[in-house]
Amino acid sequence: MRTQHTVDTAALVDAARAGDPAAQDALVGSYLPLVYNIVGRALNGSVDVDDVVQETMLRALGSLGDLRSPENFRSWLVAIAMNRVRAHWRDRQLAPGTVEEATGVADPGADFVDLTIVRLQLSGQRQETARATRWLEPEDREVLSLWWLECAGELTRAEVATALGVSPQHTAVRVQRMKARLESARVVVRALDARPACPELGGVLASWDGLPSALWRKRIARHARECARCGGLWNPQGVR
Repeated sequence: MRTQHTVDTAALVDAARAGDPAAQDALVGSYLPLVYNIVGRALNGSVDVDDVVQETMLRALGSLGDLRSPENFRSWLVAIAMNRVRAHWRDRQLAPGTVEEATGVADPGADFVDLTIVRLQLSGQRQETARATRWLEPEDREVLSLWWLECAGELTRAEVATALGVSPQHTAVRVQRMKARLESARVVVRALDARPACPELGGVLASWDGLPSALWRKRIARHARECARCGGLWNPQGVR
């Protein structure tokens, strides 16, 4: 199936490069869900997801002449998507008022994570893992969005490495680091959900603004490591 899919894609790419509008439409239709999945997870449902996806597809169609091997279209497209995600984060960091605007970008009750939980009817550990992604840094969400697709058989490790712009060996290191941070984030979710709440954790959270962040993930995870009551929240089985 994978070989046949590659052959079909190569034929579509060749036709699209020749200016066939039907082939261009078919190419976009075939790969739009994949790009939405990658960008949506990496940006955690930001209101800019549609714009980044659209720019990705436009850049891909406009640059088909630069693609040396039509068989590599998918990995090439994924790399373009990740480059646009990184450009988005850079633009957000440089834009005036970014911090103030970022707090109001997504409704916490309607972000990509919640939509994923509802649409896929996630429960238990999978729901916990989805909620934990809110506590990751943008670069970790990039790795996670690609790693999940690798686990689902949608991407190969080589394609993930190409998208990240590093070697397969470096990719393995980045995936392991991301998984460690994701496990810490899962502990954070458990700690905040625990009832009755840990009194000592309440003291740690006294100045927390209620918004997930890497800084507070580290603080809450550190508390969980040092607290006799919260120490049991760590799961040695890791990410599932």
